[in-house]
Amino acid sequence: MKPDKGMTEAENRLAELIWETAPIGSGELVQLCAERLGWKKSTTYTMLRKLCALGVAKNESATVTAAVSRDEYHRLRGEAVIREGFGGSLPRFLTAFVSHSGLSEADAAELKSLIDRWEEEHHG
Repeated sequence: MKPDKGMTEAENRLAELIWETAPIGSGELVQLCAERLGWKKSTTYTMLRKLCALGVAKNESATVTAAVSRDEYHRLRGEAVIREGFGGSLPRFLTAFVSHSGLSEADAAELKSLIDRWEEEHHG
């Protein structure tokens, strides 16, 4: 997968359908896109080719599958954003994020729990 290039809104809409329904026949995907997104056949196949080029989906023998899971895609994209925008520093990213949108007590507790678990696994 190529995480450095994120998906467009249209590509994301198709990826969500694929994650929701895969494996799915390409003809059935065309019908689903027509019903849910109002897309023509050509639009669906254009977007599908783009998702395949990004490494998000596969179209083999007229069956469309996800090449990566939704969680894996978002993890890889997140890593790319942190690497590109924050020099790979998770603390710099979190500082920028928290300074703008704040941090709830629940979020702080969850982050502390993640750090505590990491410390136990690595130093415990």
